[in-house]
This record gives sequence, C-alpha cells and structure tokens, in this order.
Amino acid sequence: MRQKNPAKETRPASWTVERVQTGVRLEKRLLKVLKALAELKDLTLGDLLEGMALHAFEGKAPFDKETIAQIAALKKVYGLPLGADASHRLKEKHAQRENDHE
Repeated sequence: MRQKNPAKETRPASWTVERVQTGVRLEKRLLKVLKALAELKDLTLGDLLEGMALHAFEGKAPFDKETIAQIAALKKVYGLPLGADASHRLKEKHAQRENDHE
C-alpha cells in the first residue's frame, strides 16, 4: 500500500497572497517577449513572472518543450539574441543628454 505524503495533504487548493505594485527595469526586447508569452498563455505579466520565479526557486524548469519553441519564435520576432549566458553581462545603454540633441 502506498503511503500518503503528509505535506501534500496539508497544502491548500489555493493561496491568498498580497501583491504589490513594483517598478522593474528590464531589457526592452526581453520585456516584449515576456508580454507576448503572457498573452499567448492567457496570463498577466505578473502571473508569468511569479510562476517563473517559483519554479526557479525549486530548480524546476518553468516551461515545457512546446513553450520553449514558442519563446524561440517570439525572440526572433522581437529580435532578442540574448540567452542565459548574457544574464550577468548586460550593460545599460546610457541615455543621451538633451544637449547632445541640439
């Protein structure tokens, strides 16, 4: 007879959470891909990011093969060449000063 996992039995069917509004700066094309993926999956951008983070915190992949293929297609559409290896090597483009435009 299979034993029940007590941790699973005590998990609620849903969690009540308190969400906060935040301002986050992201690479422009990455944001476009994330928004398009959220739309494709009928999620809000926040729900998509929460799911990705919660999976990553447990060392789990957040996407199946089909979704990864969809992401690859969206990256092409929005011209996003970046991969995981770029994550700690991004430099922000300095905004030009107003005087530079005169």
